[in-house]
Amino acid sequence: MPTKVLIYIKVHIINPTKNFMTRIEQFVKEQADYYGRRRNSLMPILQAVVQSERYLSEEAMVAVAEELDLSTADVFGTASFYTFLDTVPRGKNIIKVCKTITCHMKGKDEIISTIEDQLKIKLGSTSSDGRFSLLQANCLGWCHKGPVMLVNDEIYTEITPEKTVEVIRDYLKKTK
Repeated sequence: MPTKVLIYIKVHIINPTKNFMTRIEQFVKEQADYYGRRRNSLMPILQAVVQSERYLSEEAMVAVAEELDLSTADVFGTASFYTFLDTVPRGKNIIKVCKTITCHMKGKDEIISTIEDQLKIKLGSTSSDGRFSLLQANCLGWCHKGPVMLVNDEIYTEITPEKTVEVIRDYLKKTK
């Protein structure tokens, strides 16, 4: 006697008249409304997303590509080229230490070691509580005042290990 098998198929019906936008898609749309939808709007929109989200997610880059009518490869390529356009989640406070030869000669390695010791993180990583990320930057434009450290948007010039400890302690207090 033949065996009967029942197959159930789950069908999802999408209503094309309803417009559902994710939060990031809405944000990108608002940025495009402000900056425009031309190729030269790409950088300010990507920077706005990083400012808001702390990094560029895959979803955000796809939304930007769609909103500006660009290929996703173009948006991903731009995002991966510029070191200030993070494509991985970063901490609430992003610490960048200049890695140019000038800052290197003036003691940037000591600054990095001090930060690693203070925050118990390694260069290129984020603290387990998500409060800090430690990165290097190609140049922060203050070669005559090196070594230089940037925390979020605040620049610290002629930084010493002692000054670094003070700065880190201040940020630890601010971001409890």
